[in-house]
Amino acid sequence: MVEISTGGNVPAPSTFNQIAPGVVTAKAEELFAMARKSSLWTLTFGLACCAIEMISTHMAHHDVDRFGVVTWPSPRQSDVMIVAGTVVKKMGEPIKLLYEQMPEPKWVVAMGSCATNGGPYYRSYSVVMGVDHLVPVDVYVPGCPPRPEALMQGLMKLQEKIMRDSRSGGRGR
Repeated sequence: MVEISTGGNVPAPSTFNQIAPGVVTAKAEELFAMARKSSLWTLTFGLACCAIEMISTHMAHHDVDRFGVVTWPSPRQSDVMIVAGTVVKKMGEPIKLLYEQMPEPKWVVAMGSCATNGGPYYRSYSVVMGVDHLVPVDVYVPGCPPRPEALMQGLMKLQEKIMRDSRSGGRGR
């Protein structure tokens, strides 16, 4: 049987809590960033085989909903674009248009080696050598195709970046 002691090191009562109990002090930007990082609405842009892994990340086994990440079909309400797969030059304009339709603040995740640098098709006449030639990318998720766990880690890195940028006072681009 484990017993918990009620005595021992007890901190002195805080003067702040005595004067203003229940009051939280924080910078507005940090509070907004905390809300943003816990409520990421992704515009999923699956172009090739990486899209299957991206879909798997949203399914029950991995379930990124627990991180506050929800897939959303409209760019006008989304704040994160996940580009998964080979970006061909013909898709360049639609990707830019969808990115421009997203409200600020917005972030981009490049998923897979095709989206980050062209992958095995990097010298092809029709393949863009990374989606960062079209839109600014915040997080790169490597792999061909990357596992769902890798995308989850990339989304957690994005959440850390959102909090870090709020502390520094800017977007960090």
